[in-house]
Amino acid sequence: MILESQIERYFKKKVEEHGALVWKFTSPGRPGVPDRIVMLPGGRVVFAEMKAPGKKPRPLQQAVIYRMRKQGCRVWVIDSREKVLEFIEREVMPCEVHTS
Repeated sequence: MILESQIERYFKKKVEEHGALVWKFTSPGRPGVPDRIVMLPGGRVVFAEMKAPGKKPRPLQQAVIYRMRKQGCRVWVIDSREKVLEFIEREVMPCEVHTS
């Protein structure tokens, strides 16, 4: 069984291999924020909420993600290694092309 912490470590390692900054994201006084903030070349910022395989965000997390997306933020829910690779393909690799 794969744990959320294993997916989070894998996400950080794989995304950083592409030159992105991957920081733990906490916001004092604002529960429910995504786990990670990813800063990509060119100044793009994307948020990622980590979950164990098949798990969904809690209602508060869903509400925060909804509000962030409504403001135009890109927020991903990552619950598998495959989802990590999809994140890299869709969010990270396009930034590499534009900054080369």
